[in-house]
Amino acid sequence: MHSTNTTYKVLIAAPVHPVLTDGLTALGYHCIFHENISQIIAHTLIADCSGVIISTRLQLDQALLDAAPHLKWIGRMGSGMEVVDTVYAAQKGIRCYSSPEGNCNAVGEHALGMLLTLIRRISWSHSELLEGIWHRDENRGLELEGKTVGIIGYGHTGAAFAKKLQGFDVRVLAYDNNSDKVVPQHIEKCQNIDTIYNEADIVSFHVPLQADTVNYFDLNFISAMAKPFILVNTSRGQVVNTHALKAGIDSGKIRGACLDVFEQEPVTKSDPELRKITADLIALPQVIATPHIAGYTFEALYKMSKTLLDKISAGTHLQS
Repeated sequence: MHSTNTTYKVLIAAPVHPVLTDGLTALGYHCIFHENISQIIAHTLIADCSGVIISTRLQLDQALLDAAPHLKWIGRMGSGMEVVDTVYAAQKGIRCYSSPEGNCNAVGEHALGMLLTLIRRISWSHSELLEGIWHRDENRGLELEGKTVGIIGYGHTGAAFAKKLQGFDVRVLAYDNNSDKVVPQHIEKCQNIDTIYNEADIVSFHVPLQADTVNYFDLNFISAMAKPFILVNTSRGQVVNTHALKAGIDSGKIRGACLDVFEQEPVTKSDPELRKITADLIALPQVIATPHIAGYTFEALYKMSKTLLDKISAGTHLQS
């Protein structure tokens, strides 16, 4: 039985739904709320905590983990465990929980929404109408039907996006570096990425940020693509090299891009040179961009919170 002793503290350093904090309280934890925490303040607050809930604000590196001698578990709202030194955490016996199941549907919907907005020129033509411009021929769009969509990274979000594409009569290719990954019959599993290079009209990234995915999308990737294509990135900004993306669009090899994430976030605080090229990209009619909100829905906040609560509850045993 879980203890009702409230000396076990949890630092809540991310937006969460009350289902999580109420559940943690019922498990015997005392929640300390500090959503807008800084790395420096975290060193003090985390010192006597048994658990911590994070999103992207904190980097749980070795220094911060060493500052938390009582830490038993880390809960990540969403996926993206690049913000945690998981190897060092494991060495210290700290359990790490993420909740990609909670926001994968939101990401899948958003990726599809951006793609349709781009190819049907919805946002661009709406902006023109606001300026009193009535262009029909200039805003003639493309249909998804008959296109080949290559999904790179067939985890929770990749699978969710593939599910949303059902009914659009598209061919879906899935490539994942885990060769044992099982995909539904209506999706073509690629043994290597060459099939996507050779046949995709649309490429969508759904990969974690790690050493082998930083700048995954670069000039070499663009050169390898057989056809002009559309890029969708709802994974992590550093997966896509911004300079390569701009060069690809300028050359016409990239027909358009849907971007929810950027190399440096927020874009408004990125270094001047990168901020300038990003602003130039966003201003193009071939680009639709949003401020890292793909998985940021009201429903996802609840589902991620509930997912974490279930995992923490299953893995945590407080001593009486």
